Amino acid sequence: MAASAKQRFARREYLGLASAEFATLRRLATPQKIQAFLNSLPVNFEPDGETVFSVREVLSHRCAHCIEGAFVAACALWVHGEPPLVMHLDCDPCDYPHVVALFRRGGAWGAISKTNGTPLRYRDPVYRSLRELAMSYFHEYSDRRGRKTLRSYSCAFDLRRLPPALWVTNDRACSETHDRLAALRHYTLISTSQARHLSPRDRFERQAARIVEYPRPPKS
Repeated sequence: MAASAKQRFARREYLGLASAEFATLRRLATPQKIQAFLNSLPVNFEPDGETVFSVREVLSHRCAHCIEGAFVAACALWVHGEPPLVMHLDCDPCDYPHVVALFRRGGAWGAISKTNGTPLRYRDPVYRSLRELAMSYFHEYSDRRGRKTLRSYSCAFDLRRLPPALWVTNDRACSETHDRLAALRHYTLISTSQARHLSPRDRFERQAARIVEYPRPPKS
């Protein structure tokens, strides 16, 4: 059964984490520290097939991709008394969706993000609405051909609505949580007409977009 939405601080026993796992999250006391921790983790290139790691699996494997990093960030926020909110960013079918963890300061929204490139990274809490925050990713959210692909964003989803066994300690793919986020109500960022007239990113921008934090390891 999911925790009450009134449960402000996540307890170790409720989450089901070991002492060492919980201690790691306890050290991540601010959004900036959470982001620095995610940046320190190599990207999960899924060498053995598609994964949706839980918080425990990320801490065990010491790597993560976007939704997996969002789980860790949301859980760390919850440990420190902030709601574990995430937002799903959806895109044209030619590209990949993205998930960020949300936090607020002074009524403004910010985002914690795990990504391997330069565009979809941390956002300072300066955005007055989720739409404004989502739009901050619009120009750089593009596929390999430079086409701008971001199309919609979800409402903020509180992970306290789900049992921790689904996303904190799950030792299998967190597919159910992934599907819940993908099925959330989404709000369109641009019209169909606007999408038809978007300018692709130029050659210089496409070259800059190829910069990665963690190179893909060679195939064995």
